[in-house]
Amino acid sequence: MATNIPPHNLSEVIDGIIKIIDEDEVSDEDLMEVIKGPDFPTEGIILGIEGIKQAYKTGRGKITLRAETNIEEMSGNRQRIIVSSLPYQVNKANLIKTISDLSKERKIEGISECRDESDRIDKVRVVIELKRDTNAQVVLNQLFKHTQMQTTFGIIMLALVNGEPKILTLRQCLDVYIDHRKDVILRRTQFDLDKALARAHILEGLKIALDYIDEVIQIIRSSYDDAKERLMERFGLSDIQAQAILDMRLKTLSGLQREKIEEEYNELMALIAHLRDILNSEKLVFDIIKEELIEIKDKFGDDRKTKIVAAEGEIDVEDLIKEEQCVVALTHFGYIKRMPIDTYRSQKRGGKGITGMATREEDFVKQIFTASTHDVILFFTNKGKLYKLRGYEVPEAGRTARGTAIVNLLSLDPGEKISAVIPIQNFADGKYLLMATKDGLIKKTALKEYDTSRKTGLQGITLKEEDELIAVRLTDGEDNVVLVTKNGLCITFDEKEVRPIGRVSQGVIGIRLDEDDEVIGMESVINGGKATLLAITENGFGKRTELDEYRVQKRGGRGVITYKITPKTGKIIGIRIATEEDDVMLITDTGTIIRINVKDISILGRSTQGVTLMRTNDGGKVVSIETLTPEIEE
Repeated sequence: MATNIPPHNLSEVIDGIIKIIDEDEVSDEDLMEVIKGPDFPTEGIILGIEGIKQAYKTGRGKITLRAETNIEEMSGNRQRIIVSSLPYQVNKANLIKTISDLSKERKIEGISECRDESDRIDKVRVVIELKRDTNAQVVLNQLFKHTQMQTTFGIIMLALVNGEPKILTLRQCLDVYIDHRKDVILRRTQFDLDKALARAHILEGLKIALDYIDEVIQIIRSSYDDAKERLMERFGLSDIQAQAILDMRLKTLSGLQREKIEEEYNELMALIAHLRDILNSEKLVFDIIKEELIEIKDKFGDDRKTKIVAAEGEIDVEDLIKEEQCVVALTHFGYIKRMPIDTYRSQKRGGKGITGMATREEDFVKQIFTASTHDVILFFTNKGKLYKLRGYEVPEAGRTARGTAIVNLLSLDPGEKISAVIPIQNFADGKYLLMATKDGLIKKTALKEYDTSRKTGLQGITLKEEDELIAVRLTDGEDNVVLVTKNGLCITFDEKEVRPIGRVSQGVIGIRLDEDDEVIGMESVINGGKATLLAITENGFGKRTELDEYRVQKRGGRGVITYKITPKTGKIIGIRIATEEDDVMLITDTGTIIRINVKDISILGRSTQGVTLMRTNDGGKVVSIETLTPEIEE
């Protein structure tokens, strides 16, 4: 009896048995160098070897089987997936029906047709054609997740051993088989020996009969019904020998040839000696096992069918999402959406822009940022708490759609609003989060301290009463820090003046503020960088200023003038460090967005009021800006 022991490659198993016979000590690990793993008749692919190792070492394990596929290009910017083998015990017709149903139900999007092109000669060939511009790898990962194109096979190597059920390791399985083969060979040899001895016994009687052929014939002819007894008495024959002589026709008996009997008898004696040697020598028994297995391998052995590939790990939802850059917009009342990066085309300076989001009454878009769908997006709130989302977890919507309420995605407290967003790829060592508050405090903490899976939020900074977190930047600890206030003051100091502190710490003074002023932006810049400081005001004015005009000061000073604030320009609402290769996006509280090439924005001195970048004739105010790099746009 055996339970859920998968089929194996005959050649590999035989090589493993021979390895055990030839070597004194063979472990399960040694055997796995020869026996790679299960080998299924339907081919397919086994993902990883950990499940195989577990099964071979303990007798229990689970392996992941996957269909063998490849992606082919088609005309019209289309692709198709070719399935050339299936996991063990998967029905092809049922699989095709499942794929078609999932496509109709829109659980898997992008499939235009699924058909069977297999024939009686060729192996499995299932063709899955995709729609134009569909990412074949994403669809393939979805098929692995939702269909039997990927399955698991539970291994329990349970067998009856001497009438008792036992779970066996790989080595124990082969040892039991070898013991079985030894028993078979010993019993077979004993049977052959008994048969040879019986024949030799008869031949010995025939030899006696040949020596006294005339007398034997005379006794047989003259006897009535006691020929056997007379032969046994006269020549000392056994009952079997006497009966063998009587069973022969007289013609044959008289024509017996001594040479043939002697030759057969000598051959039997040699065979008997060999059979006795086998019974008395375990080495000869093992040699016979090897010879017979090699003969079977030469006759029936074939190449491995099932491939074993490195494990890819659990299929993550991230694997099902195409990685692409996108724009995320967040409103004052907390609505958020994700849009393709190419939704907004560049316009000339002074344009009116396009509508970027349909907002509810009195709501307005306050922040936009760019991120990959695979990035981790860190959301910092005005109360200093941190929340996390993956880029793809932000629902995608059209350009004029309102979006989804952020409270449906994050567990925000009453009165809590998003004030800063940082997209990152991972929580790497050597990176820091630099935070600035409305009251001019600044804090630096190692990024890895914020690595958490908590859904209820994590305290990112401790704030004083009435203070708020207004900006967060990702740095390497070697940059200069720029703080700008709404009244047009700016301070620049070395980031090293801010020592790293714990996650829940409060921070230190970055800039000393006048009573009616507050910090509206913070940037970190590379020492000696050639970029410019871009400043935008609420009435759509802006300018660029060379960073060389800002001397590096000590942290905690009052800063220098960076913008000439007038009623015409309005207060500063945002700053960015930008190069001429960048674009800048401006957004108003009425939901209008404009995208401008940074190189079209004039470079002016610190004490100037800038130029018109966006006309706000509709009475709106610019509330947020974001720069786009060429790499992001690609």
